[in-house]
Amino acid sequence: MKAIKLLPVLIIFLLSSCSSVRVYSDYDKNVDFSQYKTYAFHKQGIDKVQISELDKKRILRAIDAELSKKGMSKSENPDLLVNIMTKERERLDVNQFNAGWGYGWGWGWNPYLWGGQSYVTSSTEGTLFIDLIDAKKKELVWEGEGIGYLSENRDNKEKQINEYVAKILELYPPKSK
Repeated sequence: MKAIKLLPVLIIFLLSSCSSVRVYSDYDKNVDFSQYKTYAFHKQGIDKVQISELDKKRILRAIDAELSKKGMSKSENPDLLVNIMTKERERLDVNQFNAGWGYGWGWGWNPYLWGGQSYVTSSTEGTLFIDLIDAKKKELVWEGEGIGYLSENRDNKEKQINEYVAKILELYPPKSK
């Protein structure tokens, strides 16, 4: 009886723990991240990013929001410079379904299966890099990366960008081990 009651809770937990974005980070282990209190965007680097100006604005607003939640503020004389980069690639998935008396997966050849259809779907996988550069030393000190599938739905774009940025910046500052 307990198992039946726990099953819905387990399913809700599994669904809520799934995220549409995979995140990674890397950082200089010799840096004291508590020294960084202010930031500015690295205009020269951001200008080179080949995405729409609207998407750049969405990403920068999301970064502003997340860094301010961490107690950081924008400054003309910043401790950190924030740069972004993006990368995308088209992914093709081929699924083959056999018609007939079964699906034909498993060992050997099944003479009772006939016909079949292949379905090809494509999706765009996007990567957003957020680099934090020590403004005085001009050295990269932290890099976050988020990888996920991009939505073609313009209504969800801002929400999706906010999720990407929030998930990436969850990893900043690095946790002491």
